[in-house]
Amino acid sequence: MEAARMRTRLRGWGGVGAMAVLCALALAFVMLLPRTQAHPAAGAAPAGRSLVTGSPARADDCEEPSAQNRTPPPSGADGPTIDAIKARKGDRRKLIVGIDQNSYRWGYRNPGTEGAELEGFDIDLVRRIAKDILGSPDDVQFKAIPTSQRIPAIQDGTVDMVVRTMTITCDRLRDVAFSAPYFKTGQQLLVPDASGIKGYDRTLAGKKVCTAAGSTAYGKLKADLERKALPATTDFSATVPNQLDCLVRLQLGEADAVVTDGALAASQAAQDPTVKVLGKPFTTEYYGVAMKKDATDLVRRVNRVLVDYRADGWQASYDKWLSATLGEDARSSRPPAPKYLRES
Repeated sequence: MEAARMRTRLRGWGGVGAMAVLCALALAFVMLLPRTQAHPAAGAAPAGRSLVTGSPARADDCEEPSAQNRTPPPSGADGPTIDAIKARKGDRRKLIVGIDQNSYRWGYRNPGTEGAELEGFDIDLVRRIAKDILGSPDDVQFKAIPTSQRIPAIQDGTVDMVVRTMTITCDRLRDVAFSAPYFKTGQQLLVPDASGIKGYDRTLAGKKVCTAAGSTAYGKLKADLERKALPATTDFSATVPNQLDCLVRLQLGEADAVVTDGALAASQAAQDPTVKVLGKPFTTEYYGVAMKKDATDLVRRVNRVLVDYRADGWQASYDKWLSATLGEDARSSRPPAPKYLRES
C-alpha cells in the first residue's frame, strides 16, 4: 500500500520525480546551446548610436512598493557593455544569459522534443533580447543558474544577465540592476490536497515549509516570523538551491508546504495533480531582467526591447506557455506601465 501511495504522489506531468533527476544531472555542467531550435530569419539589429548617459538606480532610498521603477529610461543606443558583447569573436559572439531549466513553462527542458530543448516564457524573452542586440534569436549561450546563485553569477561576470523569474526588490538593487518589470505575480502556498493547511496563517503551526535559498519567499517567511504574523513553530529552516526541489520534498513527505511565486506554483500544480495552489497571493511582486549595476547601456537597451515586447510578443508568449496554468485572462499578470528613474 505504501508503494502504491508513493506512485500516486509521483505521477503527473512527465513524472516530476524523473524530471528532477534529469535536472539534477543537467545542472552538473554549464549549458552551451547557441542553437536549440529553428527560428524565422532574423532582421538586422538596430544601428548603434551614442549612449545617452544617466545614473544607475540607487537602493539606499528605495521603497519596496516602487522598487520596480528603479530603472533608467529605455534607449536603443549601444554603449560599453553592449560593445563588449558585440566584440566577442566567432562562436563566442553570444549573449550569455542565466536561466532556469526546470521551471515548467518558464524555462525548462522539454523531454518531448528532440534534444530536450529549452522552452518557456522566460526563454522567449531571452531570444527577443538576443535578436535585438546581436541580430538573431539564436545568438544566445544559456547557462543554468540555481536560484541561490543568480546574483553571484551576474556580479562575477559568468553571465551578462539573468532572466529567471527574478523578483525586483530593494535589497537586490544594492547588488544588481534590473530592467523594467515584465511580469506581475505574488507569493502563494503549494500544498498536498490533504494537508489540513488552510492558508498563510496559524494553520502553518508546526509545519515544515520549503523555500529556495535567496528567494523572496524565504525573506517573507523570515520577516513574518520576526513580527509574529506566523506561529513561532512554523519551520522553514530547510532551504533548497532550486525551487523545483521543494516540489520533490513535498512529494516525498519531507515538507508540508511550499511558499513560492504564484506563477511558479501554478506550473508545479499542473505537473502534479496531488498538490494544489492554496489561497490568493499575499504579496505583489514583479519579475525583471537582472544585470550588473554599472551596465546602464544594457539596462536601457533591455528596457527598449520590453517596450516593443509588451506591445507585440508578450501576449503571444503568455497564451502559448502560461494561459493553461494561470488562465486565459492575462491582465492580472501584466506589469504596470514602468515609471523610469529620473535623470540626475
